[in-house]
Amino acid sequence: MALNLKSLLFVSLFTALVAAPIAEATVSIRLLQLQGSVFCTPDGNILVNGTATPVFPNAVVQLRCGAGNVVVSAITNGAGVFSNIGLFPLNLSLSTLLSTCNLVVNTPLSNCNSMLPSVGRLQSPIQFNGTILLGPLNTLNITIVSPVRFQLVA
Repeated sequence: MALNLKSLLFVSLFTALVAAPIAEATVSIRLLQLQGSVFCTPDGNILVNGTATPVFPNAVVQLRCGAGNVVVSAITNGAGVFSNIGLFPLNLSLSTLLSTCNLVVNTPLSNCNSMLPSVGRLQSPIQFNGTILLGPLNTLNITIVSPVRFQLVA
């Protein structure tokens, strides 16, 4: 009888040890990726008349939610492109994120062209571009957002 009890205890302990990492792996990690471009124009967007549009390098781009809380920041590269990954805010759903958050360029436009305003900042609502699921059991969830259209605000 003691041998059967020991066998049962061993099997139970072994099952618990094997099941623990599997159960832990099902916890999803949510990340948020910002991506887009900023141009050195009065509204930060590409020109529509076909002329070459200068880019805005080294501009600080922030995702701000609610009362201006910075969730993720990025800096544009030499081509005016930004991309960065941060943690998805735990207290926000995707629909709340899209309705209450904006991308803000804090760097003055005059930094890329002295003829542009030195006051105000570029701001854009965000749009959902898709989701990437990675890892075993899709444990890594990356939500991708980008600007809709920048505007100069006071």
